[in-house]
Amino acid sequence: MDITRNYFEILGLPVSFDIDQAQLTERYRDLQKQVHPDRHSHQSDREQRLAVQYTAYLNEALTTLKSPLKRAQYLLSLQGIDTLSDSRTQLDPMFLMEQMELRERVADATDHDDPGAELEQLEALVGAELKQLQSAFVKAWEGQQLAQAEVLVRKMQFASKLQSDIEALEDRLFDD
Repeated sequence: MDITRNYFEILGLPVSFDIDQAQLTERYRDLQKQVHPDRHSHQSDREQRLAVQYTAYLNEALTTLKSPLKRAQYLLSLQGIDTLSDSRTQLDPMFLMEQMELRERVADATDHDDPGAELEQLEALVGAELKQLQSAFVKAWEGQQLAQAEVLVRKMQFASKLQSDIEALEDRLFDD
């Protein structure tokens, strides 16, 4: 396995936001069978270390390509755009205001008459927002509008974090 190749190439997938998740899983399993360290336990220390490296790289590829946000970030990174560090990109003030309002609703959800219903509604809102952002990202990516794609990924980061926070609050409220 050549770990200098990108995740899409390693897994034999097109470099695209829209990928077949079943094909991704199938290709991963096929490669995992070939490189898994247990298959190389009888080989030299060097071969065993390489198997561990290949497996780690393959696992990272799967994790990245399975997640829409990570996949979008990775696509931009292939174009030299780092969306993981602090941004010089300014986001729309209206978007930021909406995010603040949604965060306040999440923070206040436990005081709501029906916290479960409130969280469900918030989850639906954020989920719809993420789908819209992902769709817009695809259009920007396919149109090679990389600056716009970067802005959309930054917005996806906000929405994904909010979605995670909602899920964490649901877990705390309903797992007790």
